[in-house]
Amino acid sequence: MRVLLTGAAGFIGSHIAEQLATRGHEVVPVDNLLPQAHSGVPEWTSDLVRGDVQDYDLMTGLLRGVDAVCHQAAVVGHGLDPSDAPLYVRNNDHGTAVLLAAMHSAGVRKLVLASSMVVYGEGRYVCETHGDVRPGPRVSSDLEAGRYEPSCPVCGDSVAWALIEEDAPLDPRSTYAATKVAQEHLASAWARQAGGNVWALRYHNVYGPRMPRDTPYAGVASLFRSALQRGEAPTVLEDGLQCRDFVHVTDVALANVLALENSVSGFVPVNVCSGSPHTVGELAYELATAYGGPPPRIVGGARSGDVRHIVASPAGARMLLGFEAQVGFAEGVKAFASDPLRA
Repeated sequence: MRVLLTGAAGFIGSHIAEQLATRGHEVVPVDNLLPQAHSGVPEWTSDLVRGDVQDYDLMTGLLRGVDAVCHQAAVVGHGLDPSDAPLYVRNNDHGTAVLLAAMHSAGVRKLVLASSMVVYGEGRYVCETHGDVRPGPRVSSDLEAGRYEPSCPVCGDSVAWALIEEDAPLDPRSTYAATKVAQEHLASAWARQAGGNVWALRYHNVYGPRMPRDTPYAGVASLFRSALQRGEAPTVLEDGLQCRDFVHVTDVALANVLALENSVSGFVPVNVCSGSPHTVGELAYELATAYGGPPPRIVGGARSGDVRHIVASPAGARMLLGFEAQVGFAEGVKAFASDPLRA
């Protein structure tokens, strides 16, 4: 299979490129090397086309003879503040729209799209009295008072988190999340209009080698590791008990390869996760211990747009793709303490 891989020099894209090559596929790698993620051309790239998915003519040319597109190019992470919105929308949404238009012109009908757990907003919650409920956004007064857990919007009682499945409503609560939802909607519309087929892989908290260092455009694991590398304690917001699913980048790459190798009809979203939830505080503690650095500091507070718990069901990926994560939390975090990061 000949695959156009966007974002090929990036954290996840570079691992996908390696796994595709190992399985005998031909990769056409393209990346615009945004400074938010790259300080130069990474040493692990080869035959890289430096270009932007917003360049219609370039994309149309690269798509000749291509069987499928694996679209990883995006600005990710929490960013700085709402002033980042044009950067996110330009690269994530306009870039995706141009790519889809070029795919239509080139007659390429298969897309694997890098989506994210952030499309869900808060995860799934269950009230003992009212069953499944959807808490509203947390308010600053509660966060400032150290009240981090959502409550039932009907009775106000406490709720318990539960595994979220792919049919959950989409409820983006940050600029980045809004652009990922828009990417999914663009891809879904393209699939209907052009007779295309899309796997939308909703990554949960990805970590591993080649994460970008010292940047707000990266996941929490990178922020913790960057702090340790500077000789500082990882800073954990809230009380550290917020739950996530941390999935290793090699497993995410495997999910992409399986999606490329499996047929799909229309638009199909899939959670890509480990199936083994852990708290953010646990990640910080285990990483600091493995690194031999200072223990994490629990500082309270929360960033605007942060959610409390988001833990995925791995059942869809197992059933549809035959995907199961191979790297356990303890093994992966221990390795991540010494894995190379990208400057």
